[in-house]
Amino acid sequence: MAAIKDTFRRLYALQGLKMLLAAALMLEATALVQYHFTKKGLREEAERRAESELSIGRLEIEKVTTAVEAVTRNTEWMLSERLAAPESLFEPLRKMMESNPAIIDGFIAFTPDYYADKGHWYEPVVARRTSGRFDEMVLGSEDHNYFESDWYIRGIAEGDGYWSEPYYDESGGRTMVVTFSTPLRDASGETVGVVGADISLAWLTEMVVNIQLYPDSYSTLTSREGKMMASPAETLTLANALRYETRLEGTGWKMSIVIPEDEIYGNAKRVGMMVTLLQLLGLLMLILIIRSTALNLLKLKSVSDSKDKIENELKIASTIQRGMLPKTFPSYPDRQDLDLYASLAPAKEVGGDLFDFYIRDNRLVFCIGDVSGKGIPAALVMAVTRSLFRSVSAHESNPGRIVSRINEAISQGNDTNMFVTFFFGILDLGSGLLRYCNAGHNAPLLLSGQEVRPLDVDANVPVGVLEGFRYSTQDATLSEDSTLLLYTDGLTEAENAGKELFGDERLLQTARGLTALSARDQIARLEQAVQAHVLDAPQSDDLTMLCIKYLGADTANANERHLQLQNDIQQIPQLAGFIEDIADETGITQALAMSLNLALEEAVANVILYAYPDGTDGLVDIEAIIRPESVHFVISDTGRPFDPTSVDEVDITQDFEERPTGGLGIYLVRNLMDDIYYERVDGRNLLHLSKKL
Repeated sequence: MAAIKDTFRRLYALQGLKMLLAAALMLEATALVQYHFTKKGLREEAERRAESELSIGRLEIEKVTTAVEAVTRNTEWMLSERLAAPESLFEPLRKMMESNPAIIDGFIAFTPDYYADKGHWYEPVVARRTSGRFDEMVLGSEDHNYFESDWYIRGIAEGDGYWSEPYYDESGGRTMVVTFSTPLRDASGETVGVVGADISLAWLTEMVVNIQLYPDSYSTLTSREGKMMASPAETLTLANALRYETRLEGTGWKMSIVIPEDEIYGNAKRVGMMVTLLQLLGLLMLILIIRSTALNLLKLKSVSDSKDKIENELKIASTIQRGMLPKTFPSYPDRQDLDLYASLAPAKEVGGDLFDFYIRDNRLVFCIGDVSGKGIPAALVMAVTRSLFRSVSAHESNPGRIVSRINEAISQGNDTNMFVTFFFGILDLGSGLLRYCNAGHNAPLLLSGQEVRPLDVDANVPVGVLEGFRYSTQDATLSEDSTLLLYTDGLTEAENAGKELFGDERLLQTARGLTALSARDQIARLEQAVQAHVLDAPQSDDLTMLCIKYLGADTANANERHLQLQNDIQQIPQLAGFIEDIADETGITQALAMSLNLALEEAVANVILYAYPDGTDGLVDIEAIIRPESVHFVISDTGRPFDPTSVDEVDITQDFEERPTGGLGIYLVRNLMDDIYYERVDGRNLLHLSKKL
């Protein structure tokens, strides 16, 4: 008898070890997938923020330097006409500085002995003082030999303007400056000196220091030759840090943002450690449960006692499984645009059906799926699929790409060859636009008035079957008070005692006339029809239904603004006032308003340039939907079909000469906005841009 007990104990221990190993691998796989996508999302967010700040900073600096270059060149033209009267040269310099407050010194450095009566050196200077007055002076001597200065030598040699390396100006502005110099020529075209303008580095330092994406991140600005022009007082040298850079046109300056990796990934690592600890505790609890169960099994007196024990544990597993899925209805009681209800009835204690949903950026993200097989293995795959749905869809808006990534994660190492029929959708609650991807699942029913029809779906393979498969994205528009009914094949394949299926035709007949009912009542009516068909026959498969009733856009919490432009690039500046009105209404920061304006300008310019052929008149409509948590732009036109989001992403690491033409505008829009997608509806191009506030 003892030998039998030992044998039974060893067999059960071996079985428990296998289950423990399978659970540990599945939990670890889930944690790794979640950590991978979390880390990727954090890095992409840091990159988007850095590139957005660099773009804004570069534009701010280039706006100043370009203005300095322009006014200096204009002054050179005026000075060339006054060379015969050196006493009149101060007036153009003063006007140059009055027209551009960024300039602290304006000067002319003449060639040696140009004016015989003025001496070997002659440098008229107008300097701006902190009190606001202008001082006129003449510099140039052995102690101030400007002929050896970088700005003088290179200013003449370059011929068309030169930005100097930073230096301390002892004679003029008496601060750290950079100089823009350009040759001064007489009426015959002979170079007689240089005209220059100094700008202080103080405003550059203030702007750069204010760019701080994270508490320990910092920004720097270096010159063409690598000299530090602007940086925080204490710039750290970090070994593990991400550096993002951009080079300024004309000046050759380089602006950088340095972010320590711990700033980006610190929270993710801490959460990962907590998840690992919880997994270890869970495994420990599982070991204790297996050990306790093994000891109890040895004491059982009959097969019926053993069966009761197993059934009890399966009920607990079923409770845990159900706890992973939404179970509170109505899920969004405060919303006026959505009525949603779902039900899941497993054929056994645990099953492989799943559904889930959540709202992000005023869009309902949802899914339904059916895992091949039954019992615990199907339940484990169901748990992984649901976790992947949450993690992947949080950082992506294209249904086809989302399902492709879920497929990659499940296909890798799928030695059991289990698969999941899966339907994924994103419903825009403001417009009724439904974008979806089907992976071998039953086509949902679309109920609108008395019309009931299956949704048009592509024949993609189920998730987990073929690694590397690329799933397609489709779209449709839901009208007000229409219903999207999603279900698993447990509905149409429900059998009665005579093995007769409930069937597609009976489902269509039952669904007709349900649109007027609430989502809960629609599912209740279908459950009653299935029960009337099967009667006392045992349930043969899991039965899951998800009913989404779209009630129309909720305008109570949204404010709309409209702007209409001709397809003329000269009308682009009108967008600035449009964005200013939105900024005044929402109270957003100036930096965010500039980002929105830049993104909108790039997107509208794309439409004007490519949607309408040359010589064709047309209109571009811009609609802004403002909500407390976000602002959503819809750019529409009646031009030829054109999807700017289909352009391949630009590799900004490539050299400029090797980089393909085009794509930078939409690349900038992608990085400035949180979401962007395109659709063609009723002969109109619609480009959607969203930004969280």
